Amino acid sequence: MKVLLHPTYFPSISTFALIAQRDIVWEFHDNFQKQTYRNRCYICTDQGKQMMNIPIKHVGENQGRQLYREVVVAHNSLWQKQHWRTLETAYRTSPYFEFYEDEIAPIFQTTVNLLFEFNLMAMGVILDCLGIERNFGKTKSYEPSTEHFIDARDLVLAKKPLKTKEREYTQVFMERHGFIANLSILDLLFNEGPNTLSYLLDHPLDFF
Repeated sequence: MKVLLHPTYFPSISTFALIAQRDIVWEFHDNFQKQTYRNRCYICTDQGKQMMNIPIKHVGENQGRQLYREVVVAHNSLWQKQHWRTLETAYRTSPYFEFYEDEIAPIFQTTVNLLFEFNLMAMGVILDCLGIERNFGKTKSYEPSTEHFIDARDLVLAKKPLKTKEREYTQVFMERHGFIANLSILDLLFNEGPNTLSYLLDHPLDFF
């Protein structure tokens, strides 16, 4: 059975393991919510776990809730330049940053107005880096619960603890901070390189 999921900003390792192992259908008709992975991801810097957040244009309260697919990215803060600089600082010394740099850097040089579309674009680049070919469907309407898919939409909630055992891999600042689990797929990619796909395919899907 296909899995119902939200496209997020450089998804967490567990979420990307799900994408690598199962057939995915994107939730296309939900409302945007704050404090979710829709516009944030977590990496590890010399200061430890750090969030990278995509700023969005908020609609007025009188307009009510906003559909995720209609959320517009706020480009006036030069966030893409800041995020790329943060990634360079955090991962320049990792084993595979330079290996993937030319593929990933253009993500932060491309202006995409809609958050939903930007996340799909960025995810497509990572899938290409990993050699994963997938055809993703989209929902035709919003259903609070569904019998047609395995519902993994709760994985978008940044505040919800993820109950899974993640196999450790070597991280850049591991000696300083210890192993930090379930960071963005970028952390795994820059540290494990060609081994990333094998890691994802071996990751247990016991968290949804």
